[in-house]
Amino acid sequence: MTALALNTDVGEGFGAWGPDDEGPLLDRVTAANVACGFHAGDPDILRRTCADAAARGVAIGAQVSYRDLAGFGRRFIEVPPATLVNELLYQMGALEVFARLAGSRISYVKAHGALYNAAARHAGHASAIVEAVTLYDRELPLLCQPRTEVWDRALIAGVRPLAEAFVDRGYTDEGLLVPRSQPGAVITDPAEAARRALRMAQTGTVLSVNGRAVPVAPDGGDIAALCVHSDTPGAVAIAAAVREALAAGGVTVGTPAELPGGAGASVEVTAEVTP
Repeated sequence: MTALALNTDVGEGFGAWGPDDEGPLLDRVTAANVACGFHAGDPDILRRTCADAAARGVAIGAQVSYRDLAGFGRRFIEVPPATLVNELLYQMGALEVFARLAGSRISYVKAHGALYNAAARHAGHASAIVEAVTLYDRELPLLCQPRTEVWDRALIAGVRPLAEAFVDRGYTDEGLLVPRSQPGAVITDPAEAARRALRMAQTGTVLSVNGRAVPVAPDGGDIAALCVHSDTPGAVAIAAAVREALAAGGVTVGTPAELPGGAGASVEVTAEVTP
């Protein structure tokens, strides 16, 4: 692996409530997963966040979610797939306006929180995500985990999935994320996160919470995106350590649009803010 993207979740505020200045984090990543208003974000925040990302040359991604402001999008919602498709399109359209005003545009899509995790196994909601991307713009990459329902359905539909891994989250022996309610779910030590990032980039594997080496890259491909959650304590230091480790290991970072490979290969590195 010689290139990947580093992303982070941003714009996760609402009204008077919101994160601190996200500039230092945006200075260290190449892709911004912008909350589209359903788990967080409002029109003022969407516009400001897009402007901040575009000014730095950071790619803007639509981080779509269940309609769950109260739960920050971390609760599964049994919404009918047809309705979910429309809700995802609504979110992408809202963010696109502000991205264009900032002189940019949406360049990829990523689900947030419970929707991201559910789409790994929930056929209906995985299909809804893929259908929404297809209807909106079939050329947009979709950040997700390999060997999941949403990955497989993206390939079938001709949507380009980008293989994403998380430097600040624990993994199960099955290669999925450890629920946040369980021990080992979040990694806050920058040095450990950096070691994990370089291992994932170079070998396509990560050690699970039980010490087992599990694949995070697609079969026959590479990791394309590494994610650092912005709400992980010390996220800026983690992103900086990851960037330094990747550079020392000969791994370059770029935006999703700059990554090589097609739908079957790999696809992106992100520093994110939340599944």
